[in-house]
Amino acid sequence: MQINVVSPDKPVIDAAMLSQACEQAIARSTSLIRVLEETYQGTPDELVAVLGEVLRMPVLVMDDLHALYPAFDRLPFALAAKRECMLLQKEDQSYLLAVGDPFRPGLRDWVEEYVPVGALWHLVHPADLAAFFVQQEQTMRAMDNVLSAAQENLTQSGIEELSLKTIHEGTSQVVRLVHSTLYDAHKSQASDIHLETTPGALSIKYRIDGVLTSVGIMQGVNLAEQVISRIKVMSDLDIAERRIPQDGRFKVSIQGREIDFRVSVMPSIFGEDAVLRILDRQALTDHVEGLTLNQLGFNAAAIASIRRLSSEPYGMLLVTGPTGSGKTTSLYAAISEVNHGNDKIITIEDPIEYQLSGVLQIPVNEKKGLTFARGLRSILRHDPDKIMVGEIRDAETAQIAIQAALTGHLVFTTVHANNVFDVIGRFAHMGVDPYSFVSALNGIVAQRLVRLLCPNCKVAERPDQQMIADSGILPEQTGQFDFHSAKGCGHCRGSGYRGRGAIAEILLLNDEIRELIIAQAPIRRIKEAARLNGTRFLREAVLDRVKTGQTSLQEANRVTVVA
Repeated sequence: MQINVVSPDKPVIDAAMLSQACEQAIARSTSLIRVLEETYQGTPDELVAVLGEVLRMPVLVMDDLHALYPAFDRLPFALAAKRECMLLQKEDQSYLLAVGDPFRPGLRDWVEEYVPVGALWHLVHPADLAAFFVQQEQTMRAMDNVLSAAQENLTQSGIEELSLKTIHEGTSQVVRLVHSTLYDAHKSQASDIHLETTPGALSIKYRIDGVLTSVGIMQGVNLAEQVISRIKVMSDLDIAERRIPQDGRFKVSIQGREIDFRVSVMPSIFGEDAVLRILDRQALTDHVEGLTLNQLGFNAAAIASIRRLSSEPYGMLLVTGPTGSGKTTSLYAAISEVNHGNDKIITIEDPIEYQLSGVLQIPVNEKKGLTFARGLRSILRHDPDKIMVGEIRDAETAQIAIQAALTGHLVFTTVHANNVFDVIGRFAHMGVDPYSFVSALNGIVAQRLVRLLCPNCKVAERPDQQMIADSGILPEQTGQFDFHSAKGCGHCRGSGYRGRGAIAEILLLNDEIRELIIAQAPIRRIKEAARLNGTRFLREAVLDRVKTGQTSLQEANRVTVVA
């Protein structure tokens, strides 16, 4: 099939060209129309008309868009902009979906979940759709509390509005660079931005799925200094001080939602480096609504054990792991499942990252004297049934949390340790009485987040024999593994991995394990008793993922220690 509705002297779009263009679009992480524009010589409207004929899709041009009404009440602006599509309503109250790239990875599944049934897909040029988004963004800002009041509020709160329009209109190269970096990092779902000063340049990296990814290098020592100074100004830090570390924070508004950035500036031999932690509270809250343990990627046995621990009438559930391993998310998933409205649930956190309905959440404020320990004492006078302590950092907090667990409360909390057995040593180091500790403790969960191979590009590939041996896998065990490796494609930004899943090591306490801990038995004996009681170690959990081809052996070695 080939169609040319414009002119016989212009290139046609046939099935072969369309297939090749789709492959290039995926490989280059761009839209189908952008690829076709490189060979098709007609106008953008003509190209969309031809492609619509080929795909048998109705077509919208800019005039058509202006005649329709964006249905942001049904498909919010932020979600629509992220997926580069827009739900529109006609005068007869029916819906249609304007799409710039119908072959966008994952779009069809996402549409089935978020878009009203019966919304007919319409093809629109990506440039027209982007321009229409900018116009709608301007309209939404203009109507948000009336212009004068909105401007006054923004000035008083110190929150800057970041959008494609404001970035483009920036008067300074440094301001445009900083704002575009913040905007792009948020859109890329990065958790952190790293600005690293090198000899003569500034390196910009994002942490995505727990791994640093370089996104650009800006040449110029002066530019690097000015960018760091701009970050300091936004964070209300001392721009003249370059010899000691500084910490601060600031907020910006992106697509109508406030985004928090926690800033750490550190001196280096070439100048200063900055790390910005991105915290989108609204996105986290939206994510945690209805969150369950099933959505976190734990295996069935781990989910059953965590549910058992979170359903106990009293005692303590400890979750441990390094920073960024998903401890808080796991606790909130567990709390969400037991939050039926019949119990008083109170949390004390630093900071509050998720907001849950029906839960009293208290932020730590050490400058005002509200520490974990002081807040926890007050919570116990507030008649709680279940308590969450964001983190046990000191002996005083540990003692109060244990007393709460011993007096009929169910306590959820976290502590930093490498595995479930190191937790025992942490509490012993704090001077906690072993008998009280094991009497209060129901179980410990140690977890990690492991990157999952991209299903669109992973390849079956056996690692070399040396790597298999170094990974602690015996030759006779290799037949149990479905080895795959990361290749990289447009779906996963070339990383070979897409998304993360949780793995867990769970210690359920019984009388034998309690007696061993009280007697301060060697960890080796406690491990043996734990294995007999059903504990599977982190290394075993991640190798199960390798066996089923969900992740690579390289990733397994990155997140866990070879036993």
